[in-house]
Amino acid sequence: MFSSVLIANRGEIACRIIRTARRLGVRTIAIYSEADAEALHVRQADEAHLIGPAPASQSYLDINRVISAAVRSGAQCIHPGYGFLSENPDFAEACRDASIVFVGPPAQAIRAMGHKDAAKKLMAKAGVPVVPGSLSADQDERALAKAAAETGYPVMIKAVAGGGGKGMRRVDDESQFPDALASCRREAGAAFGDERVLIEKFISDPRHIEVQIIADSLGSCLHLYERDCSLQRRHQKIIEEAPAPNLPSAIRRRMFDSAIAAARAVGYVGAGTVEFIAATRDAGEVTDFFFMEMNTRLQVEHPVTEMILELDLVELQFRVAAGEPLLFVQDDISPKGHAVEARLYAENPDSGFLPQTGMLHVLNWPKDERDLRIDTGVEQGTEVTSHYDPLIAKLIAWGSSRSTSIARLRKALDDTIILGLPSNLGFLGRIIDHPRFNKGSIATTFIDMHLTELTADALPPDVLAAAAATWIDHVRNAASPGTAWNDISGWSLNGLPRKDLFEILVNGQSLHIEVRYGPEGTTIAAKAKDGRAFIVDATAPNASFFDRETDVLFIAAGRTHCTVRAADLLSRTGGPGEGATVIHAPMPGKVIAVLVEQDQRVSIGQPLVILDAMKMEHVLKAGVSGTVKRLPVSPGSQVKEGDVLCVLEPANP
Repeated sequence: MFSSVLIANRGEIACRIIRTARRLGVRTIAIYSEADAEALHVRQADEAHLIGPAPASQSYLDINRVISAAVRSGAQCIHPGYGFLSENPDFAEACRDASIVFVGPPAQAIRAMGHKDAAKKLMAKAGVPVVPGSLSADQDERALAKAAAETGYPVMIKAVAGGGGKGMRRVDDESQFPDALASCRREAGAAFGDERVLIEKFISDPRHIEVQIIADSLGSCLHLYERDCSLQRRHQKIIEEAPAPNLPSAIRRRMFDSAIAAARAVGYVGAGTVEFIAATRDAGEVTDFFFMEMNTRLQVEHPVTEMILELDLVELQFRVAAGEPLLFVQDDISPKGHAVEARLYAENPDSGFLPQTGMLHVLNWPKDERDLRIDTGVEQGTEVTSHYDPLIAKLIAWGSSRSTSIARLRKALDDTIILGLPSNLGFLGRIIDHPRFNKGSIATTFIDMHLTELTADALPPDVLAAAAATWIDHVRNAASPGTAWNDISGWSLNGLPRKDLFEILVNGQSLHIEVRYGPEGTTIAAKAKDGRAFIVDATAPNASFFDRETDVLFIAAGRTHCTVRAADLLSRTGGPGEGATVIHAPMPGKVIAVLVEQDQRVSIGQPLVILDAMKMEHVLKAGVSGTVKRLPVSPGSQVKEGDVLCVLEPANP
């Protein structure tokens, strides 16, 4: 076993690797960017080295800086985690050249599986079923459009390099193809430095099922059963589970055989995952499957496999990289029970899942830790920035059956409190409450099909009541003693009846509050913008926090976490010019495309600007039809949250 390891990553996965390394008595060496100087993984490691500024390209993705830190620290090996350099064959070779062990597969295996077109050809040769499509090397737009037409719409455009849902678009007809191709190329170039794409037939209502494998350097290659990762949004996994529900045993065995054949075809060593796209019938039962890609690294969702097999995949990675043999054979391992994982992100499901930045003022995890695992790289007081993935944590629950593991996860989500920025916590709860999910009738289209049910409508009265009551308590506590103008105790000149009026925004929804004082006491009445009216009692939230710097109150009322602020009754929604509509940056990022020109006429819904933020493209569209009156940004502009990107003059009705 190694005596020291440099972890070439950050956040949750860095903390996860540190946990196993510490148990094995291995000295841990962290690296960090300037943005991560106070990060949890930095403080947990035995030592840490600054390797550059916040942009990943100048820090975590800089091979020379990472290798230099490893050499300086005397690291025997480097664990890449997932993402960043984990699937970069040049990095694996740089480790070898520096006489440092790379905790991962050989560079040739990474290279063989690193490009989807070459990998599909190799898999077909090895007898692994592949998705129909075009693997042509011709990247001319007309050639690719022709390949799409010959494959037959709908098709998927996929980046040849990388993974994680980047550079992937579904195209339903030829009119959508040029824009989808351009978007895929931009995203793939930014994420992987390679704009090449391939065309695949789109399989309707598929499931995403993957097989975990482990192989040592002595010829042993085993499968560690399968995971279902079908619940996705924009090709990003949200909820994963093991074993996969509604998977016939005969198809399961064929998947295992195909996964091992795929690994042996490239001389694989280490932990890896072979991903399959599965065709289904009505209830989500798998009828066939095709090779999609192989991830030559540890997967984000590896904990569900660990929980049902009682194995530590990171430990196995270390031991295999050290040249040790696997100490078990296939018949020695079998799954026990069921595990399900939910990815908790700083994103707002009610505004198109925009990534969120801000301080985690309150972060409370469930106190009941039975059959529950929480993998995180943040803590209360951590600031979520726009530089990296907005993952807050992974909550993984185990149960003796699928239903008990889901029930355990449901309770864990209910007991989690996050205040300071929006998250997908409530959204995750609605997914696991959904009858179709509980039946195991799932597909990658599940979230899109049920999006209206899964995203919040108008806030329920109990949540609005908790927000109103907490806001009034805050105003009372903040009032300067002895100052009549700030007093809301009911005092009035000559004891005349009075009332205080407040206008607040609860998650952006208007709420009018009247505090009435009379002989029989104080009554608080509230009225929502949609006309709902109710009396507010002493409803108390689960937790609350007031940020004095921003004058924002955060509350948790059941599963709903709210941002509450006073409405600015004097604010104007327009910009320069009467009736103008202003398009603001929803978060910090980089403008990668401006799709309109000054004085151009645009229609409602027309794309205006494309913003790259938190490793994803965000297309900002016109909310009205009109004319572009001001365009203060250009491609390459770095913008802050709230910066003006475009000003429209609405067309005359």
